[in-house]
Amino acid sequence: MNRRDFIRLFGISCFVNCLPIAFATTYAAKPKPKPKPRLKQPSNSENWVNIGTVTELDKAGQIFKEKSPLGAVLVIGTSKSKNIIAVNPTCTHLGCTVDWETEEKIFLCPCHASEFKSDGKVQNGPATKPLLTYKTKIEKNLVMVRRV
Repeated sequence: MNRRDFIRLFGISCFVNCLPIAFATTYAAKPKPKPKPRLKQPSNSENWVNIGTVTELDKAGQIFKEKSPLGAVLVIGTSKSKNIIAVNPTCTHLGCTVDWETEEKIFLCPCHASEFKSDGKVQNGPATKPLLTYKTKIEKNLVMVRRV
């Protein structure tokens, strides 16, 4: 190896060895974005959502709202009853929408016949998880629900 080849190889190896340091210093020199201050948002459990009116509930005995901030909501009962039921009517087995069977007082999935009690718990499978339930209240003329 002659002097010229040695100096060329030495220069290339120095350059290659210094590249990571050069990249690290340029990355470190870039200003990092400051995180935006977060306003405290009340949790979903504190937010009541309007699902419908008392008139709608009394007329049909139920209100189904497919798209709400909480997702799908099915409210069962009347304004005069003490126990208004509100659930997410999406079956936990395969996602079909359950129906309320008034006489049996159960939620029944039309796809695979899963049965849920009025509190959303599984009565008969194939579903293994309960329906998501909501707290309910009537405020003025509105039916309101929130996550439990």
